[in-house]
Amino acid sequence: MMGAIVLSHRWLGIAFCLLFAMWFASGIVMHFVPFPSLTEAERVAGLAPLDRDKTISVADAVAASGITDGTRVRLIQRSDGPVYVVSGPAGSRAVRASDGGDALVTSAGVALTIVQGYSRQRGLDAPRAAIAARSDYDQWSVPNGFDRHRPLFRAALGDAPGTEVYVSSLTGEVVLDTTRSERAWNWAGSVLHWIYPTVLRSSWVLWDRVVWMLSLLALIAASLGAVLGIVRIRFRKGQIASPYRGWHALHHLIGLAAMLFVLSWIFSGWLSMDHGRLFSRGQLTPAEAGVIDAVPDWRDASPLDQQPISPSAREVEWFAFGGKIYRRDRIALGHQTLIRAGDAPRDGQAAYLDTQEIGGLTARLGAGCAAPFLLADNDDYPAQSAIPGAPVYRTLCGALWFDIDAANGKVLQRLDPSRRVYRWLYSALHTLDFPILLAHARLRDALIVGLCTLGLMFSITGVVIGWRRLRASLASA
Repeated sequence: MMGAIVLSHRWLGIAFCLLFAMWFASGIVMHFVPFPSLTEAERVAGLAPLDRDKTISVADAVAASGITDGTRVRLIQRSDGPVYVVSGPAGSRAVRASDGGDALVTSAGVALTIVQGYSRQRGLDAPRAAIAARSDYDQWSVPNGFDRHRPLFRAALGDAPGTEVYVSSLTGEVVLDTTRSERAWNWAGSVLHWIYPTVLRSSWVLWDRVVWMLSLLALIAASLGAVLGIVRIRFRKGQIASPYRGWHALHHLIGLAAMLFVLSWIFSGWLSMDHGRLFSRGQLTPAEAGVIDAVPDWRDASPLDQQPISPSAREVEWFAFGGKIYRRDRIALGHQTLIRAGDAPRDGQAAYLDTQEIGGLTARLGAGCAAPFLLADNDDYPAQSAIPGAPVYRTLCGALWFDIDAANGKVLQRLDPSRRVYRWLYSALHTLDFPILLAHARLRDALIVGLCTLGLMFSITGVVIGWRRLRASLASA
């Protein structure tokens, strides 16, 4: 039995030692430089003030879009005129606000004017902006969230930071930006850590299976090594010692010191690829979606169309919640007004859904749903609104929890017991986002860097041992 463990660990270690070293090193980079994305602050900063003269009604815009399951409608100002963006589970589509005509972006010229307008709003230097490509996938646009925007136009601004922005061909919105520094660091970070080359990641199913299997084999290799490390412990003068010498001794002793971290980190990293295999995915059931994302009769939005829009508004969104249609006007990142048909506008601290409205909807999700309560900033299962500082409410329906953003009525989290366990086994173990560490960011940074460095040192000893073993095996063959 022990011979089989030794042999399995030896050859799995040779196969995966470089992968272990890569994961630990890239994990440090990822902690400080995440994968490129367009933050909500950047998105809102790029929005232009609205011009709503002579626009069609929301109901007419939904009808013109052809999206029959539309649950949200946004009005935005593009450089080529105002457009309605109609969204539903099946996808999104833009129509011209003036006449309901198709507002798809099909030419590089239109995409370039959108990029230039967006850049002016954000104060980005773009005198030499040019469309670099139009494609479904590249290294930075492979995540599934971009599927409803493909193909994407990629524009290079030609500025000092090397900024590139991506425009959706379906809505004409800027959906992603990257800088030269982000791209460079992510080659050493996320791309390596997630095994994210475009040729593999563009097929989600293939990438999911490959990385899940590699992570599982790596976990087996680490587990076998832990067994051997414990069995081979020796004591000399009351102190832990190793029967090995040289690099083998270093590998043994560092492995013992890093064992708990390495096992928990590799295990939680494998769980990051779970995707419903062992734990729930936190998705709404069809019945729950039928309540929360019910398609409204958009003709009921007519009273809201008569309400004036603030001249400072940069985006207007209509959405249904609890059988009523609401309109929220985005003035700035942290400022909105909220209007329900037939009511006066809500502004300031009151510009959000209240507990009665949220409770009225969640009560329809099932029997036994308690009254919603305000989620604390330091909750063990945190959720944040799209608007900084806006309230998030949690409703407990027995063992099932729902977190709802009071700013826009979206469900931020659906937490069943399986998902709550997953939060600790994956997120907490892999990113150390324990509430006490989140409250002490520098301590968390130091722990992540220190532990990953320890794991990297352990992996390097494995690389050296593996290389020597492989070289000796090839020489004797």
